Amino acid sequence: MEHLSRRTLLAAATAGVAAALSATSVSAAPAPAAVPGDKALKKIISGMSLEEKVGQLFVMRVYGHSATAPDQADIDANLKEIGVRTAAEMIAKYKLGGIIYFAWAHNVRDPHQIADLSNGIQTAGLQQPSRIPLLISTDQEHGIVARVGKPATLFPGAMAFGAGRSTKDAQQAGQMAGAELRALGINQDYAPDADVNVNPANPVIGVRSFGADPAAVAKLVAAQVKGYQSARIASTAKHFPGHGDTATDSHTGLPVITHTREQWEQLDKPSFEAAIAAGIDSIMTAHLVVPALDPAEDPATLSRPILTGILREQLGYDGVVITDSLGMEGVRTKYGDDRVPVLALQAGVDQLLNPPSLDVSWNAVVKAVRSGELTEERLDVSILRVLRMKAKLGLFKDPFVTHRGVDRTVGTRAHLAAADRIAERTTTLLVNKSVGKKKLLPLSRRTHKNVLVLGADPASPSLSDGPPTTVLGAALAELGFSPTVLATGTAPTQAVIAQAVAAAEGKDAVLIGTYNVTAGSTQQALVNAVAATGVPVVTLSLRNPYDVAQLGAADAHVAAYSWIDVELRAAVSVLTGRAEPRGKLPVPVQRADDPTQVLYPIGYGLRY
Repeated sequence: MEHLSRRTLLAAATAGVAAALSATSVSAAPAPAAVPGDKALKKIISGMSLEEKVGQLFVMRVYGHSATAPDQADIDANLKEIGVRTAAEMIAKYKLGGIIYFAWAHNVRDPHQIADLSNGIQTAGLQQPSRIPLLISTDQEHGIVARVGKPATLFPGAMAFGAGRSTKDAQQAGQMAGAELRALGINQDYAPDADVNVNPANPVIGVRSFGADPAAVAKLVAAQVKGYQSARIASTAKHFPGHGDTATDSHTGLPVITHTREQWEQLDKPSFEAAIAAGIDSIMTAHLVVPALDPAEDPATLSRPILTGILREQLGYDGVVITDSLGMEGVRTKYGDDRVPVLALQAGVDQLLNPPSLDVSWNAVVKAVRSGELTEERLDVSILRVLRMKAKLGLFKDPFVTHRGVDRTVGTRAHLAAADRIAERTTTLLVNKSVGKKKLLPLSRRTHKNVLVLGADPASPSLSDGPPTTVLGAALAELGFSPTVLATGTAPTQAVIAQAVAAAEGKDAVLIGTYNVTAGSTQQALVNAVAATGVPVVTLSLRNPYDVAQLGAADAHVAAYSWIDVELRAAVSVLTGRAEPRGKLPVPVQRADDPTQVLYPIGYGLRY
């Protein structure tokens, strides 16, 4: 698509917008210079068929790197799951309002390809009768959840920002990340996560949250919203009414939140209120039950008392409400896939995200309107909200991007340097025991030159320069240390532990990356066995900071909040004294032997 000139692409957009916004001929009307108002947008809606209206409410996945010529394997996947060959065919058949990008769907190979895919999608949209540009979205939270990898800039995740406590850093990162997405043709980001993580056992949120303090989370959420949206990206606060206190993953089950109404008001509401006050463009629903908010115990995504009664009426929000993925089990356990989209719209939803079968969901909404269960007027209310957001983003004026814009914006030296500086301000030192006459950290090349690097290697091939142990070893080598790397995994066997113990012989220090350590974990056994050799041991939590409670044998412990390169490099800078540990815990860490007691409170963090 980049081979077409920007003038050619913009001419298509101009013709499409003019036809939609003017009763005169296409050739007689110029592209609008200002954001279309409600009168113009309602005119577009009045000219749409029922099928076009229904399509405008859906945001769907599609396989392939190209809108018109994906690889054969992606064509096969599209035919199997969606019944079309390409993104362009899907847009033509279902009149879609939006598409979501995933790495596993092969949408995000490299920046120029992403820009070309985005242009192809917009061209396909403008070729439809209503000629409305599409919203192109993705989950780019940063940290452990990111779909667009290198060479784009990858920033620390939410909990790292919680440890850094800087709204300035959070806003700056949002602005830079938003500018890069915008250059790629992505105009809606499902970030930031506004959940308040008060449950250490939370399997789905954890470090995706800014922390456990509602007031601190609210400030950081608002800062990121302002940052993203200053770059003309639609920001999305999620997951309303709050997913921070659950031990069930809504991808695989239906969580139940047992907060009272008063607890919800104190813990969960403030961050969403802050997002709304900051002008948030969209809010994503959660597939969970909150009996105190809806006695019918419907998932929040399908709950009118929650979405209309609380979000719309109590909190006064009139922006776009989008569901979390409708393919998740949390929204499918109580009702069939043909009922879910209809019930979601009745509850107050505007966008229906990624249903398991687009054909089933799309036709269910069409049928509901034709039967009178839903009215076209109800659809028009949601479509107007969606079109307002598209207009605010400038998509009616120009939805296209260029390779030149990509090269000037994505992964620039300034952005990468800012990410490194921000990450260093988030790294948190929790333990630093004396070894001999001085504290173990910072490590010195004079006394700790030969370092053994062990640990877990969570997979993130598109987001890093390699497994965490490799990245840590390379960072140490760049600073003049002599590292030896041995990946031991998240569940090291006795044979692997024995190998690690043997490798520790003669080393000056051992660095062990840990990942979600629990009582009885063989990662804990690894740390204990290596510590028993007498070689100083530093542990580095690669995800949850709660690991430290299980690692009493370690001589020092640092929390990195992610295994993404930028946070690993920052951790090495702190471990070696190139940077001062400035992070403070954004969540409390309970004692391993008595979870009712706090081992390290919110705000705890050591300095050198």
